[in-house]
Amino acid sequence: MGGMTEPQPTSYREAYARLSRIAAELESGEADLDRVLPLLEEARAAYAQCRERIEAVRAVLAGDWADGDDADEPDTDDEE
Repeated sequence: MGGMTEPQPTSYREAYARLSRIAAELESGEADLDRVLPLLEEARAAYAQCRERIEAVRAVLAGDWADGDDADEPDTDDEE
């Protein structure tokens, strides 16, 4: 019951740690049946946060950030 009132993870590491704890509890087979649904809902939210952060990093790496830095470097080599 306390899982529903817990604050959402604020970092990728926290969300991943929450996923790991939930997976361990579910895999142990000791989770009470009444707790399984709230655990799955909590896991879905944590997974969504991890996925959003990964996609944000992918978008940055695929965008101008990766190309922009390389364009400036050859100019410094010409000066030396």
